Amino acid sequence: MFQAASRAMSQVFERPFRSIFWKMLGFTLAVLLVIWVVLQGLVVNFLELPYGWMDTVVSVLTGIGAVFALGFLIAPISALFAGLFQDDVADIVEARDYPGDRPGKALPLAQSVGQTIKFTGVVILGNILALLLLLIPGVNLVAFFVVNGYLLGREFFEFAAMRFLPPAEAKAFRKARSGTVFIGGLVIAALLAVPVLNLVTPIFATIFMMHLFKLLYARQPGYAGAREG
Repeated sequence: MFQAASRAMSQVFERPFRSIFWKMLGFTLAVLLVIWVVLQGLVVNFLELPYGWMDTVVSVLTGIGAVFALGFLIAPISALFAGLFQDDVADIVEARDYPGDRPGKALPLAQSVGQTIKFTGVVILGNILALLLLLIPGVNLVAFFVVNGYLLGREFFEFAAMRFLPPAEAKAFRKARSGTVFIGGLVIAALLAVPVLNLVTPIFATIFMMHLFKLLYARQPGYAGAREG
């Protein structure tokens, strides 16, 4: 597993994936900029203070608050746009690392959009829960990794599995290897916890779980069938 993680991290910054990262980052920063402008506009237009210096103080405090809010939003927003490119990332991994295997199939558009929305919701929920649990001493760090490790591992692994298996079989395959998938999710959560590097988390996680799925699926009886056209 850790070999798969190391392999994924080394590939994240390679040329084919860099172009996807820049697209994802551009979309993310554009949305964050719009949110910033809206927040600043709301303060300026709807908050009237008697003294000019108060406007300055409120503007500075709003800016500081916006920085923390936008920092929280980076993960879910980048996850939202990353979902649009997941199949592209998976296609590159398969073509480069598993050319002899039966290629996976991209999810139908409706299902892909549903998965993207679901995944974004999972990231938001995980971060909200972790944020709330940060207030509980002795629980916060463990909670962050447990919550995000479970949710991220589940969603990314099932995405990889559903390229090759029907949804019900993909979920069953994930549940049968839940311990391994959870540990893989912890690896993803560890990267998510690192500022700046968390921007590449969706791409890393997709590559990583593609490798992990392939590794686990290769241990299945009759694996040769996975190579059929």
